[in-house]
Amino acid sequence: MTEQHEYRVWAPLASRMRVVAGDETVEMAQADGGWWHAHAPLADYGFQIDDDDAIRPDPASRHQPNGVHERSRVFDPGAHDWQDGAWTGRPIAGGVLYELHIGTFTPEGTLDAAAERFEHLRSIGVTHVELLPVNGFNGTHNWGYDGVAWYAVHEGYGGPAAYQRFVDAAHAAGLAVVQDVVHNHLGPSGNYLPLFGPYLSSEGRSTWGEHVNLAEPEVRRFILDDVQMWFRDMHVDALRLDAVHALVDESEVHILEEMAIETAALAAHLGRPLELIAESDMNDAKLITPRESGGYGLDAQWSDDFHHGVHVALTRETEGYYADFEPLAALAKTLERGFFHDGTYSSFRGKDHGRPIDLEHALTWRLVVSAQNHDQIGNRARGDRITEALDESQLLCAALLLYAGPFTPMLFQGEEWGASTPFQFFTSHPEEELGRLTAEGRLEEFREMGWDASVVPDPQDPETFRRSKLDWAEAGDGEHARILDGYRRLATLRRELPALTDPAYTANEVSADEETRVLRLVRRAGRDDAVEVVLNLGDAAQQVPVTKERLRFTTHPDVAVADGAVSLPPGSGALLD
Repeated sequence: MTEQHEYRVWAPLASRMRVVAGDETVEMAQADGGWWHAHAPLADYGFQIDDDDAIRPDPASRHQPNGVHERSRVFDPGAHDWQDGAWTGRPIAGGVLYELHIGTFTPEGTLDAAAERFEHLRSIGVTHVELLPVNGFNGTHNWGYDGVAWYAVHEGYGGPAAYQRFVDAAHAAGLAVVQDVVHNHLGPSGNYLPLFGPYLSSEGRSTWGEHVNLAEPEVRRFILDDVQMWFRDMHVDALRLDAVHALVDESEVHILEEMAIETAALAAHLGRPLELIAESDMNDAKLITPRESGGYGLDAQWSDDFHHGVHVALTRETEGYYADFEPLAALAKTLERGFFHDGTYSSFRGKDHGRPIDLEHALTWRLVVSAQNHDQIGNRARGDRITEALDESQLLCAALLLYAGPFTPMLFQGEEWGASTPFQFFTSHPEEELGRLTAEGRLEEFREMGWDASVVPDPQDPETFRRSKLDWAEAGDGEHARILDGYRRLATLRRELPALTDPAYTANEVSADEETRVLRLVRRAGRDDAVEVVLNLGDAAQQVPVTKERLRFTTHPDVAVADGAVSLPPGSGALLD
């Protein structure tokens, strides 16, 4: 006898629903609240809406083995034999995140292949592996943010079973897993949600499309259940919430706060820390302020100001949103106060931006910062890394600011050896017209920003994707190997020196000399434990007075300390204790 399965779907807009499972079509019964249900054979399945004979995938599909336009497959998350029973979790505080894209991280582009690189990540001090979105998208490869099947794992990466193996292996290696999730928009192909119900709002749209309809309780539940699914069924440790400023919610309790409430409850039940990291360009600490103090209660948020300050200080690039960060004082303020724009005028936005952080009570680790990340590389016309503009010592200056700075550092795949491969915007839309529109839209976007459109690669060209794959052979060669060794030495110091993970804003002293372009950062832990970080970001060698005498890390072989001063060649830095 064929095994039966109960199929359920929320489709309040439909007057008739049928489930097609294998070769059998079964009429569904309507229940309260727009839900439909039926028992049918356990087989690859889809739904027929009203009198349309087209078979649509399940909005909450856990497995799309043949792509996002095809039938769904039932996935049993309890079938995996988990081996992480002894895993007690790893909080973000004091950690190091590593952002990677499964399709380009390894030559194979799979979850199983990525898991073979865990020892490499451990060697550079990584505690959290952060995956760019893995949920189902149209085509064979994608930059990551065109997903339409929020509950599924892209089959080309290995599907949901491979994902569970990946998390199990990460925990065995002592690594936490952070999953990047997108709940603020859906991709342009394979989004059938509006056929089932009012998932999208007609009252506004972002750059990526119509807003998600957060005024509808079932849509909110759809998102909240997805959050729980990653924690409960896939055993992930944290979620990175994409572009939360695009979640337009007028409810009494914002959906981000609801996420925080439910995540805290689930963490208490599971007995391990579960955390939420917001990507936001609002520079508003309300996201990470505890609920008891009037905030949303998220655990951490991205801070682009650190990236912009470091990028400008090292590259001297000042176009677009980099303009306000030209003075070295901008980087100094960011290191000392968390945000540069904390109510100050943003020339790029044409208005005041941000709010100040309460330095007496806030914790520095709640800001996740980077010198490179998928956005800041992939959103450049050529997808070029800072590797092209900086030498070995300057790249290690960026690493020094990350590992020795006050915030939670996040690395982007390959930066630890100064990877030469770009990370370009790539798509593989099978629809010819959509592919053409995507390429044309990309060109127009950069024309408006004043970039040379002739250097923008075609996102639909398979070579654009292939160019973005890491070349692991670089890591053991010449300058690349020396940079990697620098990252490993910094990782060791971060573990050894308590001052490098002290979470108090008040434990830091920062100064910047605009004439010499010397930046000094003193970090303290307790009364006597302190380290001194000094960088010469100017064009001339400098003798800089220091209070510490022991060199623990240098970015350049000619850095030396004598008679109470450190000698710094141009574009070099040192850490002393």
